[in-house]
Amino acid sequence: MDDQRAPGQGDDLRKLIEQLELESLEANLFRGQSRDFGTGRVFGGQVLGQALHAAMRTVENRMAHSLHAYFLREGDHLAPIIYEVDRARDGRSFSNRRVVAIQHGRPIFNMAASFQARQDGPQHQDPIPDTPPPEALKDLRELSATESDWMPRRYFNLLRISSALDFRPVDPGHSLGAGARHPRQLLWMRTSARLPDDVAAHQAFLAFLSDLGLIGMVTFPHRRPPAGFLLASLDHAMWFHCPIRVDEWMLFDLYSPWAGGARGFAQASVYRRDGARAATMVQEGLFRIRRAASQ
Repeated sequence: MDDQRAPGQGDDLRKLIEQLELESLEANLFRGQSRDFGTGRVFGGQVLGQALHAAMRTVENRMAHSLHAYFLREGDHLAPIIYEVDRARDGRSFSNRRVVAIQHGRPIFNMAASFQARQDGPQHQDPIPDTPPPEALKDLRELSATESDWMPRRYFNLLRISSALDFRPVDPGHSLGAGARHPRQLLWMRTSARLPDDVAAHQAFLAFLSDLGLIGMVTFPHRRPPAGFLLASLDHAMWFHCPIRVDEWMLFDLYSPWAGGARGFAQASVYRRDGARAATMVQEGLFRIRRAASQ
């Protein structure tokens, strides 16, 4: 099907891309700018994307294949973030990097990432879930206006970046419902305009997207609106299985298999439109009942 989107970038999308860009201060040291996405703090996906971008700036001719990260402190969206990269190892096939994100003299995040030169090997994968095509589904922007009454204000503000992204839930009533339901949802997603042909940029952008609503899956089985819970990302891991473009349709299969002990766990499989499994991501977060729920 022909892509009717313009080849350029909308203003909101351009701002997102610029958010992941970094200023090089000296060898292995970078600075990224912060932004309030409507949550009143630094969005975890911003730090993930910037940290991965910082690590990529120290690697040549290799793609990220995994990252493992911890969110240590809440970030200040009014201050820039310094990223310090440790070139832990460069081997024949793999490179490893450690990244620490620093604000006000203290680490707020750390990450280990691994990169691999292109290689061939045996293949197998689970099939892509059977869903309607994205063209047959409504954009989240068409749905959120009527669903915003139950959404916590922070979450609804975060969804405002959807002007840069095209979200299409397979089952909107399930994805946006307020009652207890099975903790799984299927969601098609892509950017609202085409992006340059830069593999590293697409991987960094996918890291940014990986923190957008994943931990929120833990609220699905519980009979109260998300505003009644306190959620915060604790740790995050991703595996990149094959190249992917975030400006082409991706199917996110999100699921939360467990919550307990004031923590919740969620995972997602990401498929390309052609059925290839492109990435897997998992996240654990703080998950408590908010005693005095507020918007």
